[in-house]
Amino acid sequence: MSDTPILFWFRRDLRLGDHEGLSAAAKTGRPVIPVFIHDEVVETHGAAPKWRLGLGVEHFAKTLEGIGSKLVLRRGKAIDVLRDLIRETGAGAVWWSRAYDPDAIARDKGVKEALKDDGIDAQSFKGHVLFEPWTVETKTGGCYKVYSPMWKSVRGWDLAADISAVSELCAPDQWPASDQIGDWQMGAAMKRGADIVAKHVAVGEEAASTRLATFIRDRIGGYKDARDQMAARGTSMLSENLTYGEISPRRCWHAGWRAVHEGKSGAETFLKELVWREFAYHLAYHTPRIMDKNWREEWDAFPWKDDERAAEIKAWKQGRTGIQLVDAAMREMYVTGYMHNRGRMIVASYLTKHLMTHWKVGQAWFDDCLIDWDPASNAMGWQWSAGSGPDATPYFRVFNPATQAEKFDNDRSYRARYLGELFKDHGEEAEDYFKAIPKSWNMAITDDYPKPVVALDEGRQRALDAYQQRKG
Repeated sequence: MSDTPILFWFRRDLRLGDHEGLSAAAKTGRPVIPVFIHDEVVETHGAAPKWRLGLGVEHFAKTLEGIGSKLVLRRGKAIDVLRDLIRETGAGAVWWSRAYDPDAIARDKGVKEALKDDGIDAQSFKGHVLFEPWTVETKTGGCYKVYSPMWKSVRGWDLAADISAVSELCAPDQWPASDQIGDWQMGAAMKRGADIVAKHVAVGEEAASTRLATFIRDRIGGYKDARDQMAARGTSMLSENLTYGEISPRRCWHAGWRAVHEGKSGAETFLKELVWREFAYHLAYHTPRIMDKNWREEWDAFPWKDDERAAEIKAWKQGRTGIQLVDAAMREMYVTGYMHNRGRMIVASYLTKHLMTHWKVGQAWFDDCLIDWDPASNAMGWQWSAGSGPDATPYFRVFNPATQAEKFDNDRSYRARYLGELFKDHGEEAEDYFKAIPKSWNMAITDDYPKPVVALDEGRQRALDAYQQRKG
């Protein structure tokens, strides 16, 4: 077994730098066969995440070719594909980077058990987190259920240095056959939107590294305040690349701490955001119900609606609620595949509070539309906004979109960028929205802007009344 090939199974780790598993495989001196499988978990991805993953895989295949290797593509149930490749290549080992959401954990556990039963060396390595969930505990030995204590716990941890990028992989005597990624049609569900969203993606390890360097150099100092200004480019935009493992969170962590030591005032806020992502995976691992059930079980009695045929839910999805900031944010997501984080909180609060609609409806829409979709972060974000998730706030939070607009889009430039019916000086993005949406939505930039589907004060009071009744 000591000289047989290693199948290295890539998932959300599409990079050569700071890659624990791949570095370990390269150091063995054995042939390494990189593999990506369009498996049972990938099949469940929504339109935009699957399309963006396809771009990442295609780009990473070229990266591997640049160091004299290849990426073998196969489609099917993971264990079946891996067994086929073992028979074809004589591989004695299958290695991969760990994942931490329940669906991936279930898949990986089954794969590892089956391969070990077959006599195959099945090993997993640290994956796309800073701190693996079982390594972070409260003083009493449990998992953290509130963010702030977790941040205080890990803030001073000394993480190992980044691992140098793999520059060479020993090739097998013969490569197994590979699918062509174009045949998978991973962008089929995007339809008209793909060409529009493609203008806004930054694919691959090099693009991710450039994003990090530019952010640290130019924007991290003002990050604490600028990150909430919706028209400004005040954030790192690294969520897209972290999602597909095109950059490691550890590399971002070390860059953030260097900025702290250089006196850049927004750097610690950036580090807190990295740990917020960690908190999501901490909860997904320890309390997996957060993915599809109310994290706080007492919210099961809250009278949310979930009929997606309802006119107000359709209006929310289509960015025509008549509430300008909500609609602008929803359109940003459809045009760019991304939504400003402040916008995510506002549209989620509006859907779950003003429209009294279940957070799972919003979660599913984001699952389908975000190129930076992350299963744990999306689930936690929606439950945080709805009130059913982990939240130290002792009151029922209802964002007022009008007040939020005054604070975070005071000059209306964010709204003007996306709402072509209202603003003559609208951005290119406003026109792109109508090019990207399904024709069946029957919307045009020449339409009148809609009246609110519910008045803000009316929707807020309805939500507060429902909350009080639930408590009673």
